[in-house]
Amino acid sequence: MNDKVILVTGISGFIAKHCALELLKHGYAVRGTVRRMAKADETRATLSKHCDTSRLTFAEADLLDDKGWAAAMEGIGGVLHLASPFPAGEPKDPNELLRPAVDGTLRVLRAAVAASVSRVVQTSSMAAVLGGQREARTKPFTEDDWTNTDDPEVTTYYRSKTLAERAARDFVKSDGSKLHFSTINPGFVLGPVLDRDIGTSAEVIQMFLRGKYPGTPRIWFSVVDVRDVARMHRLALESDESSGGRYLAVSEATRFLDIARPIREKLGTVARKVPSRELPNFIVRMVALFDPTARTILPDLGFAFTVDNSRTRRSLKMDFIPVTESAPAMAASLVQLGLV
Repeated sequence: MNDKVILVTGISGFIAKHCALELLKHGYAVRGTVRRMAKADETRATLSKHCDTSRLTFAEADLLDDKGWAAAMEGIGGVLHLASPFPAGEPKDPNELLRPAVDGTLRVLRAAVAASVSRVVQTSSMAAVLGGQREARTKPFTEDDWTNTDDPEVTTYYRSKTLAERAARDFVKSDGSKLHFSTINPGFVLGPVLDRDIGTSAEVIQMFLRGKYPGTPRIWFSVVDVRDVARMHRLALESDESSGGRYLAVSEATRFLDIARPIREKLGTVARKVPSRELPNFIVRMVALFDPTARTILPDLGFAFTVDNSRTRRSLKMDFIPVTESAPAMAASLVQLGLV
């Protein structure tokens, strides 16, 4: 086993590519899992524009199949488990999200333990922290909070991330191995995209730039820059803190409108279609009648909240990139890639 060889699951994803980049730049070798090897060449081509990829290799493995995971774990010192679906809307079948999120996470952990891997960092989400507490919530959310999956308004995505993280923590607690485990819980991820294969968060900013929305819904997001998320994964992997760390990747909680505003201010005329006002709640509810993406945000309309992740900031010595930089960085990268 080599502690400097790190497995990154789902390496072709937006956050995962940034995590691989962070590791490669800091002297690690990276093995990335892909469901189909055709994705490997695309991912290497993207990362090679930003760093030396001579220490980058790939393994084929699927979250819904045991095949390939034992081979993927051979000689690995640590795992960043990022592979998990992130849909724009509510799926018709909840198992489309729940099975790869929960069963896939347990499959990765079992394979890691069997291969005597020493450390695993799971990418969870603020979706595992914030949900199902709208009516009673007055104090800031912290590392101790969990989404209430019994709330009928909690979406399948929120449930998937919550159940996957809880399942992982239960497994590590009951397994009896010496596996060092922690989670990174990102909010709405902004920052530069690296190629044309963009994720759901970038698609929202893309729609802003294309003028799809006349205004923003009156909702709040916990936001973070993808470069900070990648750095946190590396720091959690290297941390001397005891197993079980839970780190909230959030620079601030802000209104959707305050994500749009710095894009307009910094990009000028190219961002002229980006909304500059909030939509009344009743209009959003009308749109949600025929727009499934809008339907998923209805439970959060008007829910203003704050996040206190001072414990995370102290533990990982994080100084986060603010939304005034992360939002324009994402927008500018979309423009540069010709995706607007």
